Amino acid sequence: MPLKIPPLRNGLSFFIKIGRRHPKTLFTAITLAMVWLFCLPRPLFDVPLSFVVEDEDGHLLSARIAADGQWRFPPAPVPQRYADCVVAFEDKRFWYHPGVDPIGLARALWSNLQRGRKVSGGSTLTMQVIRLARGNPPRTVWEKMVEIFMATRLELTYSKREILSLYAAHAPFGGNVVGLEAACWRYFGKSPEALSWAEAATLAVLPNSPALIHPGRNRERLLQKRNRLLERLRQQGKLTDDACALAQEEPLPEAPLPLPDLAPHLLDRLAKRQPKRSGGRFQTAIRQHWQRQMTDIADRWQALYRGNGVHNLAIVVIEVPSGLVRAYVGNAPNAGADHGEQVDIVAAPRSTGSILKPFLYAMAMEDGLLLPHGLLEDVPTQMGHYRPENFRADYDGVVAAHRALARSLNVPFVRLLQDYGVEKFHFDLQRLGLSTFPKPPSHYGLSLILGGGEANLLEVTNAYAGMARRLDAWYDRNGRYDAYDFRPAQLLANMPSPAPRLQPQPNGPGAAAIWFAFEAMQRVERPSGAGEWEVFQNSRRVAWKTGTSIGFRDAWAIGATPQYAVGVWVGNADGEGRSGLIGVEVAAPVLFDAFNVLPNNGRWFDPPYDDMTRAPVCRQSGYRAGPYCEADTPWIPRKGLLTPVCPYHQLLHLSADGQWQVNSDCAQPSDMLHQPWFVLPPLQEHYYIRRNPAYRPPPPLHPNCPQQTATDEHRPMQLIYPRDLRRIYVPIDLDGQPSRVVFQLAHRRPATEVFWHLDGEYLGSTRHFHQMALLPPVGQHVLTVVDEQGYRIEQPFEIAGRKRR
Repeated sequence: MPLKIPPLRNGLSFFIKIGRRHPKTLFTAITLAMVWLFCLPRPLFDVPLSFVVEDEDGHLLSARIAADGQWRFPPAPVPQRYADCVVAFEDKRFWYHPGVDPIGLARALWSNLQRGRKVSGGSTLTMQVIRLARGNPPRTVWEKMVEIFMATRLELTYSKREILSLYAAHAPFGGNVVGLEAACWRYFGKSPEALSWAEAATLAVLPNSPALIHPGRNRERLLQKRNRLLERLRQQGKLTDDACALAQEEPLPEAPLPLPDLAPHLLDRLAKRQPKRSGGRFQTAIRQHWQRQMTDIADRWQALYRGNGVHNLAIVVIEVPSGLVRAYVGNAPNAGADHGEQVDIVAAPRSTGSILKPFLYAMAMEDGLLLPHGLLEDVPTQMGHYRPENFRADYDGVVAAHRALARSLNVPFVRLLQDYGVEKFHFDLQRLGLSTFPKPPSHYGLSLILGGGEANLLEVTNAYAGMARRLDAWYDRNGRYDAYDFRPAQLLANMPSPAPRLQPQPNGPGAAAIWFAFEAMQRVERPSGAGEWEVFQNSRRVAWKTGTSIGFRDAWAIGATPQYAVGVWVGNADGEGRSGLIGVEVAAPVLFDAFNVLPNNGRWFDPPYDDMTRAPVCRQSGYRAGPYCEADTPWIPRKGLLTPVCPYHQLLHLSADGQWQVNSDCAQPSDMLHQPWFVLPPLQEHYYIRRNPAYRPPPPLHPNCPQQTATDEHRPMQLIYPRDLRRIYVPIDLDGQPSRVVFQLAHRRPATEVFWHLDGEYLGSTRHFHQMALLPPVGQHVLTVVDEQGYRIEQPFEIAGRKRR
């Protein structure tokens, strides 16, 4: 009698009755159901995958072979053209069956019986996925039953499209090529979406006989199978007669092609974030055509520099508004393994040279320490054991701050850092996103501004982009700052942009300080190897800066516009220095080549007038105008109102003919001329007058007037060396004898005779060139110099070393 099934509400009692009457049957059924339910392994495919990096549109940039030596890309959606081909060839009822095709199995069984051997397996694409997931075991009846059992479970878990994607990602395509995407690039040099009908048909039939792909082996069989599939597609209406005929004329692929490798260092950088076996697909913010153009630029310039023993070069391009990295050339593509081609220079910390000077310039201006045209001291300087020098080892005496930045003078910026504070600057650099200064500020000292620390190209370029972002968005935010202006650069396209955190005070330089820094950086110049001033001019306005590390090991050039920030580094990965490896000569040409291929809308930054004010400024010194200055009223940063007034303009009391300075001890006030005068201290004047012949030193004191205690501005002479130096270390010559110490003095009137004394003993006199080479013994000494008018300087010092017995 047929079994009557009770209503659903009585179902539990029904199964209880069945269990009592047939317990083994129920147990077996439940066991089979549980086995079926949990029969799929997790994960389904436990195989290593390749690392793949793509551009923002999904185009392949670079890939790395999987840990087991196979080219096996992560699963991806299957294009419709290939789907039509593989379904027509492998499983024409794929879209309708539940994982098993009874009609196909019956047909395969009948064919095998007729032929007396196995000619068809009747496997569906779903069953083939199960077979691939199980490691392609021997084909047996039991294995076929297992595949049928698991295929029905797979259909319950995955959609048809997902099953097709799993098949395409793990099917063998000959040699060490696994998966559709790897096969497309290896055999046709294109993505799956770009396949023609003939190419898609070739790859559809290939997993059935992967060995047919080898050049010179069974090529005719592969061609026949492909063309039969194309004919079947024509019969199904997928292809027109003409399209089918043209597709059948296409040749088969030849030897495997190399995969694209436009961003190998970026791929390695991203792959470090993942376990090696897991593989991964990274969709970056890179634009493929820019990446290719930047790679070509790097290759071309590296080929030129190679003759001078310079082998490595890196370029990075960041989109300013979004912070997205649009090009990442970690190293010149043909540098060679012997020269560190594999080193990712973009991520490698390197000595910064002068590349950090714009940050100090803007921060000091934000702190109210200087104005754009304010004079900075530029004279020989000794700070303890540290003695900074300018690139050309000459000095200006004093120089306007914007000119010091444009010419990248070292001494003014070391002095500026001393005034600003090493600890404060070190902290500011970390807030700008520079993570490569882990040691305390005292470790770097004042050399921090001249390359005493290391930074990587990506972070420094991103900091320049942050300054441009802050300045460009000033008006959009109604004069408020975004805390994320100096956020890390975004390498991946799918990283969410941080929500704005607007605040009235900046976590870096303000808009006005940045604007004045960028104005100075548009006129960057630096002495060339031939000793001439070389200035780059370009139709595109770019705020840019170069840097050269000590020993000519690192050459930098970084520039920013409202749209892009570009960073370039040139040198040797192993740190070998080369003559002529100077930022303005080797990195700057690459920088402007890179800018020339980027789009240019001609826009420049608007002045942030809301962060500026007009104020009287001394025309000669660039300080806030004092009572004796000739003043202009330019725009300055609001914080510029905190800067001191001009210290150089003095009111001099002159004789009636204006030839002498006088005082109340030798002249009546009614007979004096009171005239404002731009007065520099003798040491600054000594160097300043060489470049500024129009400078007028103050008149000398009248012989009849008694001397008074004078400040540096009124002294007629000043020591150049030793200056504020208490201890002198004397080097030893090649003959083992100590060198002589050259003492030097600056006098307002070089023709004046100066008398030199050491420890009270007269040594001699000088005119015009006030230098004296001495060999004082080890110990304490006092140097005394007196000019013919009686002005006197005493300087105690110590010669360090061991006293000879």
